[in-house]
Amino acid sequence: MMNKLQEILHINFPIIQGGMGNISNAPLTAAVSNAGGLGTIGAGTMKPEEVEQIIIQTKNLTNKPYAVNVALSVSPYTKEVLKLIIKHQVPVVSLSAGNPGPFIPKLKEHGVTVICVVASPKQALKAENAGADIIVAEGYEAAGINSNLETTTMTLIPQVVEAVSIPVVAAGGIGNGRGLAAAIALGASGVQMGTRLIATKEAPFHDHYKNSILAADDQGTVIVGRTFGRVRRILRTPYAELLLTKETEGITLEEFNLMTTEDHHIKGAVEGELEQGFINGGQISSIINTIPSVSELLEQMVSEAKKQLHNAMAQF
Repeated sequence: MMNKLQEILHINFPIIQGGMGNISNAPLTAAVSNAGGLGTIGAGTMKPEEVEQIIIQTKNLTNKPYAVNVALSVSPYTKEVLKLIIKHQVPVVSLSAGNPGPFIPKLKEHGVTVICVVASPKQALKAENAGADIIVAEGYEAAGINSNLETTTMTLIPQVVEAVSIPVVAAGGIGNGRGLAAAIALGASGVQMGTRLIATKEAPFHDHYKNSILAADDQGTVIVGRTFGRVRRILRTPYAELLLTKETEGITLEEFNLMTTEDHHIKGAVEGELEQGFINGGQISSIINTIPSVSELLEQMVSEAKKQLHNAMAQF
């Protein structure tokens, strides 16, 4: 049995990989798609030629559907990346961090399925009216750049489900079968994950990154940038503490931006320099304690979700 989300995306499991910006890569994207989910390349601030290279690598590693995420207000190359998506016949695009309306018609004209990432029912309705096929509603628990609204996933999902008629995907604070079951119970058709997929065998990130996730407790993540209206959730590391201290001391927006560039992201996530770079991490980090293969993770999640939903129904 497949729900509407799976039918639209042509995937076996209702699980989507979140965009990971400039640390995106073909091996993890392809692994998620090959395992039955929807792998995603995050364009971040990468130059078009860099994005194109990852697209080509991904196509060489999988013949399954995959997506490219474009953070509209973040990428300086939005139009160029969207042209690449059309050129390479990328089946799915995920639009976030900006108004997707002006870009959806051209994508739909070329047969691209459009996912829009939102943080409120109002944004979801606007995206649906603009032609989006799927909504990803992301709560405050999520890793990386978040909405200033700071609405939690538990309260956001049912509001968005009520607001739109297209499939809704829950994101933020999800990393196991119980989370998938909870999202389904709230009315979502599936889930999007980022942090959980970092701690997998195929993810080509530094062991310091993966071990930081495994070691995180319930206070293992912090919010930086709130002073400037630029909320970002990262793992608690020496560099994160430095950012918090600087923010408390009255760092300027320009200085904050320089300290949170994608170069510092790469330094932490790929190079493992936790005193010189940050690593994004969601609150779900506190319950992650294994590094399975992507296939093992997705199959286990779906099996556990079915069991949880069955057990829940048995109580009524």
